[in-house]
This record gives sequence, C-alpha cells and structure tokens, in this order.
Amino acid sequence: MFRGVFRVGSIKLGKRIAIIGNAAGGKSTASKRLSRAKGLPLHQLDRLQWNPGWKPTGKAEFDRRHDALIASDRWIIDGFASWESIHRRFEAADTIVWVDHPLWVHYWWAIKRQFMCLFRPRPDFVDGCPMLPMTGKLLKMIWRIHRDARPKLLRVIESYRSGRHVYHIRSPRELKRFLAAYGS
Repeated sequence: MFRGVFRVGSIKLGKRIAIIGNAAGGKSTASKRLSRAKGLPLHQLDRLQWNPGWKPTGKAEFDRRHDALIASDRWIIDGFASWESIHRRFEAADTIVWVDHPLWVHYWWAIKRQFMCLFRPRPDFVDGCPMLPMTGKLLKMIWRIHRDARPKLLRVIESYRSGRHVYHIRSPRELKRFLAAYGS
C-alpha cells in the first residue's frame, strides 16, 4: 500500500512536502531536520492555528495563510489542521510523509514532552500557549485521532497516491532511519 523506509535509497523527496500524523510523533523534529537538509522553508500549522492564550485563528484567516503557503513551489508543512486543509495541502504536495507510530509511542512521547515543559517552554510552539495545562486535552486528542481520524486519514492519503511520493512511517526506528538518510 505505502512505501516504507526499509528501502531508504528508493525514497524521493520533492519540494512540496506535507508531514502529517498524530500528536507527539516526531513530526516537528523531522520537519526541522528535513528543512535544514533540503533547504526548504518550514511551516508549522500549530503556529497558524493558535494565538497566545490558546485562542484559535479564525477559519478565513487560517485558510488565507494556509493557501498562501501551499501556493508556493517549495515548502515543508508540518501538522494536521482541518480535513479541508489536508485535502488542499495534499493536492498541492508532491510528497506526503505520514508519521503513524503505535498509540503507546504517541502517549509516551507526549508525556515526556509535557514533563519537559515543567522546566522550559516548548521552543517550537506559540508563545503564550503553556503546554502543561493542556496535558489532559492532549492525551484525549491523541486517542481521538488514533481511533477516529487515523482510518479516515489512511483513506485520504491513499486517494492522493497517484503522482506523489507517499511514505508511511510506522515506528520510531523507521523515523530514525528516514531522518538518518534524508534529514542529515
């Protein structure tokens, strides 16, 4: 169905890369490394979606900013956002990377990240959005994405396979191998 990263030498990364997956899966870390390695501008959707105090960006403003990003011919976009934006992003992408670890990995990495927020704010997130108070909501969101959104995402990604490089990363080991080959 999807290309894995077992044949790393066969991976082709384009210039419009959409990276998607559940929370706390390493998408942001992977996106930053790929951005540096490939010289592609990185855009994190969390920064488009949220404003200080966890105030969401209005739909019209988000759509305007998102559509301006995907109109460019070079980018890495990291994040989920709305289904409507996923379709527009995948339509514009030449490469889709789906980070899809087992559920326990997302939970473990989320808890570790939340714990670290006791000592320092998350550097890759929106200023004025403290992470620690959102821990319960984050864990519930991870479950809902895994249970409800993951099957739909599988179908959506499958529908965009034609004409795109699509990679399904299923474990931290695969992510590590992927980044060793392409994010150095």
